[in-house]
Amino acid sequence: MPLSPNARGALMMTLAMGVFTTNDAFVKMVTPEMNVGQIMFLRGTMTLVMLVILARHFGLLYRIRLMFSPIVILRSAFEIGAAVTYISALAHIDLAVAATILLSLPLAVTFGAWAVFKEPVGWRRWVAIIVGFIGVLIVLRPSPEAFVPASLFAVIAVLFTAGRDLTTRRIHTGIPTLLVSLFAALTNTLFGAILIIPMGGWSPVSASALGHLAIASLLILAGYQTIVIAMRSGDISLVAPLRYTSLIFSLTLGFYFFGERPDGYMAIGASLIVASGLYAFYREKRRVRSLAARSIRPTANIDEGT
Repeated sequence: MPLSPNARGALMMTLAMGVFTTNDAFVKMVTPEMNVGQIMFLRGTMTLVMLVILARHFGLLYRIRLMFSPIVILRSAFEIGAAVTYISALAHIDLAVAATILLSLPLAVTFGAWAVFKEPVGWRRWVAIIVGFIGVLIVLRPSPEAFVPASLFAVIAVLFTAGRDLTTRRIHTGIPTLLVSLFAALTNTLFGAILIIPMGGWSPVSASALGHLAIASLLILAGYQTIVIAMRSGDISLVAPLRYTSLIFSLTLGFYFFGERPDGYMAIGASLIVASGLYAFYREKRRVRSLAARSIRPTANIDEGT
């Protein structure tokens, strides 16, 4: 029996979060053996090869000049920043902590859409944003005794990722998604190569590390595809909140592969982040419905508290 669009979207979003989080786990496994630049270079090279094969299969290589659009270049710059900072975070902090901080991304995107594109944000969503970032502070535990400076890499990664997502909104629909991904993989690979020497030079690559990065490359491709299917399949207000399933995957993988034991601060902070994010999604859904109602009944009042 075929799935409904909403069920298909929900399934694909959950699968995407599982795939992306598993990729993070495999990347974390190799951080003791090589530096960030080497990881970016090796994983990027494998991903790039697969993307070139796909682009050729779909007849997109003749349109490769579209990759050099200024907005695509800007998006790739944000992508590089996110990769460098998030891999650096994974090397020094728990997988679950890094993933929890990354859960604040929807709130950062909402803030960025207001700051950059002047999109309206009502007081209720402002409260959700503030509560969400309080949750991030609790996870960071900013006290002299408990604070881990490397966790700031995850916070910076959220900012870079929000910039990437906001920039993606401005990419012309005539530029195929596969070419956008191809350019991101190309620039990440090249930048990773540049970073290898400044970050300590090339380290011998064990067979297991190479295998882990190969799996991570496959997972990245699978994640890109499943999340696109998810966002195009069902009601976004139903599908998008399922991003928070990544917390379940990160807690599980962190426990079984790295022996991580989240504490009370982690639980409280994660709860605030997830609750505020879900509420922000709910208020956005209400706002969209109000705008749709006004387009049908011009004299209708709109709930301004979005």
